[in-house]
Order: sequence, then structure tokens, then C-alpha cells
Amino acid sequence: MNPPNRVVPHEPAARAVTSPRPVLKVCGATTFHDIDVLAEGGADLVGLWHGIPGGPADLPADRVVTLAGAARSTGRLRPVLVTFLRDVAVLRDVVARSGIRWLQLHAFQPPAVVRALRAALPSEVAIVKVVHVRDGECLERRLLGAYERAGTDLFLIDAVTEDGRIGSTGRRLREADVLDLADQTDRPFLLAGGLRADSRDEFRSLVEHPRFFGIDVDTAARDRDGVFRPHLVRGIAQGWRTGRRPEEVM
Repeated sequence: MNPPNRVVPHEPAARAVTSPRPVLKVCGATTFHDIDVLAEGGADLVGLWHGIPGGPADLPADRVVTLAGAARSTGRLRPVLVTFLRDVAVLRDVVARSGIRWLQLHAFQPPAVVRALRAALPSEVAIVKVVHVRDGECLERRLLGAYERAGTDLFLIDAVTEDGRIGSTGRRLREADVLDLADQTDRPFLLAGGLRADSRDEFRSLVEHPRFFGIDVDTAARDRDGVFRPHLVRGIAQGWRTGRRPEEVM
């Protein structure tokens, strides 16, 4: 049995950053079909990339606006703007045009950018700051408190490779390293990094952590051709929400 999420993030975005079960975020949607598949498979959040140079799922702002509307129209998916950008005016414009209420800063934006965004964005927009772990050590550890004070609502803990690659690396983190980092903050957190439908057993203590919010995946929700498949999304959702593998619930 999964414990309820007992996270109590700071206001004003607390309503957005609560959930009675582990949340599943799937990143990298680029088409209406992707949106439909993720909704059918049981995802909760869909990551829409913008301002990620060279990223395979990077979208122009107009496309973000369109797909964000499509996600909301499913009645279950909430769109997340995922970006490397730090230009507050540009991000404010995209958020305003798209109606997106989740902003994920997936790079090394400093606390000052979070503070400026918190002041510029509507109060109901939740700001997610990615922090990166390499060889067991969080590169932003000394800045966690500053990020919190600046207005971060939720952290996403992800791996960075030895050569500095971030995002969709497929690198798995050690549970002990994530738990150590989670205990350094009072914000809820998402886990990323090479997670699959059957990965929950490797993170049993983490799932029971009072501030564990859910997981973020990309590759695991796709087939060998890189296409999202509903049965793969469904398997991940079932595996992490129930602790049972997909074949056990068929």
C-alpha cells in the first residue's frame, strides 16, 4: 500500500504541488498523438520542451501553446514547460500564452532567476527546479536553501553524466544518494534517471519518504523506434503506484 503524499510545499503554489499518489510525468511530447497516448496510459504530467537547443523534442512557442491546450482537454494531463532558458520575459510570455501552470527549469539557472520568475509569474504557477547528481554528489547542494527562498516549489532530482550531459541520460541514481539529498530540503521532489516500470523495488525507502512526489520518465515510455506506447506508460504507472509489475495486474 502506498503512503499518502504528505508534502506541504510553501504557498502560493501548494494547491498544484500535492497528490494522493505518486505522480507520473512523461517528458518530450511533440504531437497530438503523443498527448493522447500519455493520457490513455495514465500519465499525470506531460513535459513540453522549449528552449532546449538541439533537443530532439524541442518545440517552438506556438507549438507549446497548442499542445498545452490539447493536454488540458484530455481532462487528466497537466502540461509542464521544460526549458533551459533563463530569460524571464520570454518564459513569462510562453506561460501567459499557453496557460501552463508548471514550469521546469532543467539546467543550471541560478536562484536569482527563480526569484525573478516567482515575482513575474502568476501565483498559481509551480516552479520546478532540477538539481543534478554526479557520482553521488549534487552539484547544486550548497544552493538548495537559496533555491527554496527564491520560490522553488518542487525539486526534480536527476543524473548528470561525467561529460556534463543533462536530461534524458538514462543514468540511474542510487537510492541512498537521493535520500540524502531529499533530507536537505523541505520541498517535495520528483525522481528521474533511467527509471522503468520495474524500478520501484530499488527505491522502496524513497517511495515512503514523506516528500516523495513521483517520477519523471522519457525513454521508458517509448518503444524501440522512440514512439510513446500506452501499454508502456501504463506499466510504469502501475509499477510505481501499486508496487506490482504490469504482468501481475493483467
